[in-house]
Amino acid sequence: MKYDFDKIIDRRGRDCAAYDGIGKKLWGVSPEAAKPGFSEIPMWVADMNFETSPSVTRALENRIRHPLYGYFLPSDEYYDSIIRWQTELHGYKGLTPEVIGYENGVHGCIMTCLNTLTEPGDAVLLHSPAYLGFLSDLKSTGREAVLSPLKKDENGVWRMDYVDMEKKLKANRVRLVILCSPHNPSGRVWERWELERAMEIFRDNDCTVISDEIWSDIVFDGHKHIPTSMIDEDSKNRTVSLYAPSKTFNLAGLIGSYHIIFNPLLREKICRHAERTQYNEMNVLSMHALTGAYEDEGREWLVELLKVLERNCRYAVNYINDNFEGCTVSMPEATYMLFMDCSAFLKSRDRTLDDILKAGWDAGVKYQDGRAFAWQDAIRINAALPESLLQEAFERLSKYVFS
Repeated sequence: MKYDFDKIIDRRGRDCAAYDGIGKKLWGVSPEAAKPGFSEIPMWVADMNFETSPSVTRALENRIRHPLYGYFLPSDEYYDSIIRWQTELHGYKGLTPEVIGYENGVHGCIMTCLNTLTEPGDAVLLHSPAYLGFLSDLKSTGREAVLSPLKKDENGVWRMDYVDMEKKLKANRVRLVILCSPHNPSGRVWERWELERAMEIFRDNDCTVISDEIWSDIVFDGHKHIPTSMIDEDSKNRTVSLYAPSKTFNLAGLIGSYHIIFNPLLREKICRHAERTQYNEMNVLSMHALTGAYEDEGREWLVELLKVLERNCRYAVNYINDNFEGCTVSMPEATYMLFMDCSAFLKSRDRTLDDILKAGWDAGVKYQDGRAFAWQDAIRINAALPESLLQEAFERLSKYVFS
């Protein structure tokens, strides 16, 4: 490979939440520190332990050499980079700078949507297991989370339950839906027919859809991300699509997401609210990081990254299914996160989830409590780390937790 994904980088004390947040109850779900004699292997925060694309670093270095950082305007290159990336990778049609808007993170836009499209006490539908950040956003704004659980089919593939979705939309008078596509933490890449059926139900119930597509670049062989707003004309006009280079290129610390909203009235509502809050202003370095990421070299780097992530996920899935009796996990179709069901293991050994979380943390393996995702007896595991660390983590789990 041209790029080094085996390099182990010491991130302790270098502005890294995955290390520096251990034992500090970051976001209320931090793992505890390891026992003496064990190094920490971070597998909980959803960022990667790989160096970003050199094109990102180069773009930042080039901008930093110009020693003025005053007020600025988003460049034509910024919009052109997004349009080219989304058109070539994901099949977008009709993108213009007018439909693209900067967001201070996906959560910032979700909060804007909640405050402009709903009132306190209103219900919002989302699928469970649900990304914990969505649940936090709803709670902090006084909205009610209505959960429609995903179900595994006979092949272990997570599927939407359309009957349950429609029933809950009607019963709770839901007018806003948060759709995660690809889905975190299950790793599903929704097929076109799945999205068509979901959007038909949302149309019939007059729901606006927030489609979080931040994981859309990290999709494995045999699967294809389909933008929700490209399903049909109606979907195009009822969807707020959210993107960022942060998951793909490990840029979460720079802050910088963006929305795509085709409906001019919907776009005006959201943009005006964001402007009134005075919070939603781009950082000049985040702009240059995005344009660097979306260069041709960024595409080349991403191709290699996907091979590494798919290899790591497959290794982890096979190891769990072969060695952790009573634990099951499906191979993700996207993302670098695994969602492991431990229910049968816990029942057969009369143990609790807290028991095995603590045992793993004691041994330095920092996986994440799945209950934060509105799901019982599950653990979320980040597989985006050098192969040697991944193997070390699972050997420790085998020896100290699931033996």
